[in-house]
Amino acid sequence: MKKKFWNVIKNGNIGEITMYGEIASESWWGDEVTPKKFKEDLDALGDVSQIKVYLSSPGGDVFAGQQIHSMLKRNKAEVIIYVESLAASIASVICSAGDKVIMPSNSMQMLHNPMTGFYGNAIEFRKIADDLDKIRESLIEAYLGKSSELTREKLIEIMDAETWLTAKECKELGLCDEVVEAKEIAAISTEFLNKYKNAPEEFIKSTSNHATEDPQQTEPQQKEDPKLTVTVNVDKETMKEVVDEAIDKEKQEIEIENLNFEIDLI
Repeated sequence: MKKKFWNVIKNGNIGEITMYGEIASESWWGDEVTPKKFKEDLDALGDVSQIKVYLSSPGGDVFAGQQIHSMLKRNKAEVIIYVESLAASIASVICSAGDKVIMPSNSMQMLHNPMTGFYGNAIEFRKIADDLDKIRESLIEAYLGKSSELTREKLIEIMDAETWLTAKECKELGLCDEVVEAKEIAAISTEFLNKYKNAPEEFIKSTSNHATEDPQQTEPQQKEDPKLTVTVNVDKETMKEVVDEAIDKEKQEIEIENLNFEIDLI
Protein backbone atom coordinates (compact mmCIF):
# COMPACT_ATOMS: atom_id res chain seq x y z
CA MET A 1 0.00 0.00 0.00
CA LYS A 2 1.46 3.34 -1.04
CA LYS A 3 1.90 5.76 1.85
CA LYS A 4 0.59 9.32 1.70
CA PHE A 5 3.07 12.17 2.03
CA TRP A 6 1.71 12.83 5.53
CA ASN A 7 -0.25 10.33 7.56
CA VAL A 8 -0.84 9.50 11.22
CA ILE A 9 -2.18 6.19 12.50
CA LYS A 10 -2.71 4.93 16.03
CA ASN A 11 -2.95 1.19 16.48
CA GLY A 12 -3.36 0.33 20.12
CA ASN A 13 -0.20 1.39 21.92
CA ILE A 14 1.72 2.12 18.73
CA GLY A 15 1.63 5.35 16.75
CA GLU A 16 2.80 5.73 13.15
CA ILE A 17 3.73 9.01 11.46
CA THR A 18 4.57 9.23 7.77
CA MET A 19 6.71 12.23 6.87
CA TYR A 20 7.41 12.62 3.16
CA GLY A 21 8.61 15.95 1.83
CA GLU A 22 10.52 19.11 2.58
CA ILE A 23 10.97 20.27 6.17
CA ALA A 24 9.53 23.78 6.45
CA SER A 25 8.61 26.30 9.12
CA GLU A 26 5.23 26.89 7.44
CA SER A 27 3.17 25.02 4.89
CA TRP A 28 2.71 26.84 1.59
CA TRP A 29 1.71 24.03 -0.76
CA GLY A 30 0.26 21.53 1.72
CA ASP A 31 2.93 18.87 1.29
CA GLU A 32 5.63 20.23 3.62
CA VAL A 33 6.54 18.77 7.00
CA THR A 34 6.12 21.51 9.61
CA PRO A 35 6.74 21.56 13.40
CA LYS A 36 3.21 22.83 14.01
CA LYS A 37 1.61 19.96 12.11
CA PHE A 38 4.01 17.47 13.65
CA LYS A 39 3.22 18.61 17.19
CA GLU A 40 -0.52 18.46 16.57
CA ASP A 41 -0.27 14.89 15.33
CA LEU A 42 2.17 13.85 18.02
CA ASP A 43 -0.19 15.20 20.69
CA ALA A 44 -3.13 13.46 19.01
CA LEU A 45 -1.41 10.10 19.45
CA GLY A 46 -1.58 10.53 23.21
CA ASP A 47 0.27 8.11 25.46
CA VAL A 48 1.77 5.39 23.30
CA SER A 49 4.66 3.07 24.05
CA GLN A 50 6.17 3.25 20.59
CA ILE A 51 6.23 5.77 17.73
CA LYS A 52 7.23 4.67 14.24
CA VAL A 53 8.31 7.49 11.94
CA TYR A 54 8.50 6.77 8.21
CA LEU A 55 10.81 9.47 6.88
CA SER A 56 11.69 10.50 3.34
CA SER A 57 12.98 14.05 2.98
CA PRO A 58 15.59 16.06 1.07
CA GLY A 59 15.90 18.44 4.02
CA GLY A 60 14.75 22.01 4.40
CA ASP A 61 14.54 24.57 7.19
CA VAL A 62 17.15 23.89 9.86
CA PHE A 63 15.19 25.40 12.76
CA ALA A 64 12.01 23.55 11.81
CA GLY A 65 13.98 20.30 11.72
CA GLN A 66 15.57 21.00 15.09
CA GLN A 67 12.12 21.54 16.59
CA ILE A 68 10.93 18.17 15.30
CA HIS A 69 14.13 16.53 16.56
CA SER A 70 13.55 17.99 20.03
CA MET A 71 9.90 16.85 20.13
CA LEU A 72 10.92 13.28 19.36
CA LYS A 73 13.75 13.32 21.90
CA ARG A 74 11.41 14.58 24.62
CA ASN A 75 8.75 11.99 23.92
CA LYS A 76 8.62 9.15 26.44
CA ALA A 77 7.74 6.55 23.81
CA GLU A 78 10.35 4.47 22.02
CA VAL A 79 11.02 6.22 18.70
CA ILE A 80 11.81 4.05 15.69
CA ILE A 81 12.69 5.88 12.48
CA TYR A 82 12.48 4.17 9.11
CA VAL A 83 14.37 5.95 6.33
CA GLU A 84 12.09 5.27 3.38
CA SER A 85 14.54 6.57 0.77
CA LEU A 86 16.58 9.56 1.90
CA ALA A 87 17.18 11.57 5.03
CA ALA A 88 19.24 14.50 3.78
CA SER A 89 20.48 17.65 5.47
CA ILE A 90 18.24 18.54 8.44
CA ALA A 91 16.23 15.34 7.89
CA SER A 92 19.33 13.36 8.90
CA VAL A 93 19.31 15.33 12.16
CA ILE A 94 15.70 14.26 12.72
CA CYS A 95 16.94 10.70 12.20
CA SER A 96 19.36 11.09 15.08
CA ALA A 97 16.39 11.50 17.44
CA GLY A 98 15.44 7.87 16.91
CA ASP A 99 16.10 5.30 19.62
CA LYS A 100 16.38 2.97 16.67
CA VAL A 101 17.01 3.88 13.01
CA ILE A 102 16.22 1.33 10.31
CA MET A 103 17.34 1.76 6.70
CA PRO A 104 16.76 -0.35 3.58
CA SER A 105 20.09 -1.17 1.93
CA ASN A 106 19.29 1.17 -0.99
CA SER A 107 18.41 4.21 1.14
CA MET A 108 20.80 7.02 2.10
CA GLN A 109 21.53 9.81 4.53
CA MET A 110 23.32 13.04 3.65
CA LEU A 111 25.19 15.23 6.12
CA HIS A 112 26.55 18.71 5.41
CA ASN A 113 27.11 22.10 6.97
CA PRO A 114 24.18 24.51 7.32
CA MET A 115 23.79 26.92 4.42
CA THR A 116 21.90 30.13 3.78
CA GLY A 117 21.05 32.49 0.96
CA PHE A 118 21.69 36.05 2.14
CA TYR A 119 22.00 39.57 0.78
CA GLY A 120 23.77 42.20 2.86
CA ASN A 121 26.95 44.06 3.74
CA ALA A 122 30.27 42.76 5.11
CA ILE A 123 29.28 43.24 8.75
CA GLU A 124 26.04 41.33 8.23
CA PHE A 125 27.86 38.55 6.38
CA ARG A 126 30.32 38.14 9.26
CA LYS A 127 27.43 37.82 11.70
CA ILE A 128 25.72 35.29 9.45
CA ALA A 129 28.95 33.25 9.30
CA ASP A 130 29.16 33.27 13.11
CA ASP A 131 25.52 32.23 13.36
CA LEU A 132 26.07 29.36 10.91
CA ASP A 133 28.99 28.13 13.02
CA LYS A 134 26.75 28.10 16.10
CA ILE A 135 24.04 26.24 14.21
CA ARG A 136 26.60 23.69 13.04
CA GLU A 137 27.63 23.09 16.65
CA SER A 138 24.04 22.24 17.55
CA LEU A 139 23.84 19.79 14.64
CA ILE A 140 27.12 18.17 15.67
CA GLU A 141 25.74 17.62 19.17
CA ALA A 142 22.61 15.99 17.73
CA TYR A 143 24.62 13.55 15.61
CA LEU A 144 27.04 12.71 18.42
CA GLY A 145 24.07 12.14 20.71
CA LYS A 146 22.98 9.34 18.39
CA SER A 147 26.31 7.78 17.46
CA SER A 148 28.90 6.27 19.77
CA GLU A 149 31.09 5.41 16.77
CA LEU A 150 31.68 8.91 15.42
CA THR A 151 34.38 11.22 16.70
CA ARG A 152 33.87 14.95 16.51
CA GLU A 153 36.76 15.27 14.06
CA LYS A 154 35.39 12.57 11.74
CA LEU A 155 31.91 14.09 11.85
CA ILE A 156 33.21 17.55 10.93
CA GLU A 157 35.11 16.00 8.03
CA ILE A 158 31.91 14.32 6.82
CA MET A 159 29.86 17.52 7.11
CA ASP A 160 32.50 19.69 5.43
CA ALA A 161 32.48 17.41 2.38
CA GLU A 162 28.67 17.15 2.00
CA THR A 163 28.80 13.38 2.35
CA TRP A 164 26.19 10.98 0.98
CA LEU A 165 26.16 7.84 3.09
CA THR A 166 24.77 4.45 2.17
CA ALA A 167 22.79 2.47 4.72
CA LYS A 168 25.83 0.28 5.34
CA GLU A 169 28.05 3.31 5.94
CA CYS A 170 25.45 4.82 8.27
CA LYS A 171 25.45 1.64 10.33
CA GLU A 172 29.25 1.61 10.52
CA LEU A 173 29.21 5.22 11.72
CA GLY A 174 26.49 4.59 14.30
CA LEU A 175 23.86 6.69 12.51
CA CYS A 176 21.75 3.61 11.74
CA ASP A 177 20.99 0.60 13.92
CA GLU A 178 19.68 -1.89 11.39
CA VAL A 179 19.97 -2.37 7.63
CA VAL A 180 17.18 -4.33 5.97
CA GLU A 181 16.77 -5.60 2.43
CA ALA A 182 16.37 -3.16 -0.44
CA LYS A 183 12.86 -1.96 -1.25
CA GLU A 184 11.12 0.31 -3.72
CA ILE A 185 12.04 3.65 -2.27
CA ALA A 186 9.86 6.72 -1.91
CA ALA A 187 10.12 9.43 -4.53
CA ILE A 188 12.07 12.61 -3.81
CA SER A 189 11.88 15.86 -5.77
CA THR A 190 14.79 15.82 -8.21
CA GLU A 191 14.58 19.61 -8.37
CA PHE A 192 15.48 19.74 -4.68
CA LEU A 193 18.20 17.08 -4.93
CA ASN A 194 19.88 18.85 -7.83
CA LYS A 195 20.62 21.78 -5.52
CA TYR A 196 23.18 19.63 -3.73
CA LYS A 197 26.61 19.48 -5.32
CA ASN A 198 27.42 15.82 -4.58
CA ALA A 199 24.04 14.12 -5.04
CA PRO A 200 24.68 10.68 -6.62
CA GLU A 201 23.18 10.59 -10.10
CA GLU A 202 22.05 6.98 -9.81
CA PHE A 203 20.26 7.68 -6.54
CA ILE A 204 18.46 10.67 -8.07
CA LYS A 205 17.24 8.45 -10.90
CA SER A 206 16.07 5.77 -8.47
CA THR A 207 13.92 8.24 -6.54
CA SER A 208 11.99 9.44 -9.58
CA ASN A 209 8.30 8.76 -9.10
CA HIS A 210 7.70 6.52 -12.11
CA ALA A 211 4.37 5.41 -10.68
CA THR A 212 2.86 8.79 -11.39
CA GLU A 213 3.87 8.77 -15.02
CA ASP A 214 0.58 8.05 -16.80
CA PRO A 215 0.99 8.19 -20.58
CA GLN A 216 -2.69 9.07 -20.99
CA GLN A 217 -2.30 12.11 -18.78
CA THR A 218 0.98 13.30 -20.20
CA GLU A 219 0.51 16.65 -21.91
CA PRO A 220 2.04 16.91 -25.36
CA GLN A 221 5.03 19.16 -25.61
CA GLN A 222 4.21 22.53 -27.06
CA LYS A 223 5.85 23.21 -30.37
CA GLU A 224 7.08 26.60 -31.35
CA ASP A 225 4.85 28.45 -33.73
CA PRO A 226 6.29 28.28 -37.23
CA LYS A 227 7.86 31.55 -38.33
CA LEU A 228 7.58 32.95 -41.81
CA THR A 229 10.74 34.49 -43.19
CA VAL A 230 10.36 36.98 -46.00
CA THR A 231 13.33 38.39 -47.91
CA VAL A 232 12.71 41.92 -49.13
CA ASN A 233 14.99 43.85 -51.53
CA VAL A 234 14.81 47.58 -50.85
CA ASP A 235 16.68 50.72 -51.78
CA LYS A 236 19.47 51.68 -49.37
CA GLU A 237 18.31 55.24 -48.92
CA THR A 238 14.76 54.17 -48.20
CA MET A 239 15.81 51.83 -45.39
CA LYS A 240 18.75 53.84 -44.06
CA GLU A 241 17.08 54.74 -40.77
CA VAL A 242 15.87 51.19 -40.19
CA VAL A 243 19.29 49.74 -40.90
CA ASP A 244 21.06 52.27 -38.66
CA GLU A 245 18.77 51.40 -35.79
CA ALA A 246 19.30 47.71 -36.35
CA ILE A 247 23.08 48.14 -36.36
CA ASP A 248 22.96 50.18 -33.16
CA LYS A 249 21.13 47.36 -31.44
CA GLU A 250 23.49 44.76 -32.90
CA LYS A 251 20.65 43.14 -34.74
CA GLN A 252 20.53 41.78 -38.23
CA GLU A 253 17.01 40.51 -37.91
CA ILE A 254 13.83 42.43 -37.09
CA GLU A 255 11.16 40.22 -35.58
CA ILE A 256 7.54 41.24 -35.41
CA GLU A 257 5.58 38.58 -33.50
CA ASN A 258 5.90 35.50 -35.71
CA LEU A 259 6.96 37.32 -38.88
CA ASN A 260 10.69 37.78 -39.54
CA PHE A 261 12.12 40.21 -42.05
CA GLU A 262 15.67 39.58 -43.25
CA ILE A 263 16.74 42.71 -45.12
CA ASP A 264 19.10 42.44 -48.08
CA LEU A 265 20.46 45.83 -49.18
CA ILE A 266 20.87 46.51 -52.88
